[in-house]
Amino acid sequence: MPYYRRVRTGPTYFFTVVSYHRRPILCHDTIRHSLRIAIENVRATRPFSIDAWVLLPDHLHCIWTLPDGDHDISTRWLLIKRSVSRFSAGMALDPDTRRASMRKHRESTIWQRRFWEHQIRDERDLERHLEYIHFNPVKHGHAERVVDWPYSTFHRYVREGVYAKDWGGGKDIEDVAAE
Repeated sequence: MPYYRRVRTGPTYFFTVVSYHRRPILCHDTIRHSLRIAIENVRATRPFSIDAWVLLPDHLHCIWTLPDGDHDISTRWLLIKRSVSRFSAGMALDPDTRRASMRKHRESTIWQRRFWEHQIRDERDLERHLEYIHFNPVKHGHAERVVDWPYSTFHRYVREGVYAKDWGGGKDIEDVAAE
């Protein structure tokens, strides 16, 4: 097992955020660029570190560590989602799926309203969630090998020597995805 050398001072969370109706739009250049800018802008005023990330066509998973004593994840996600929706306006509105309540609240059709979160309990929990995140493109059939998926922090972990480049080589490690 890799050794994850993480100095965490504040709470660490695993997130799943899903596109509205699981539309496969999140890897589109416009959305990805908007997401990157939104995260940079939010981090400037509400800091957090990104411990892991994977972006798939219809959802994303990530792990964040917040400053000590800070647990305000909802505001961060609200600001990120709002910014992405504003800067990706051309893709944000799908009139066929926009309900009356969405029009009333001026919501886009990029994101599901909620997100799922789990507070990381210990190093083993962190390790399991990191492996889940990085193996997710293989699990969902978007890549044959983990290294082949470009929208992941896996490549950063390889550069840092945490993972070997051939980690998660294919379907033979299904047990990682099943955990």
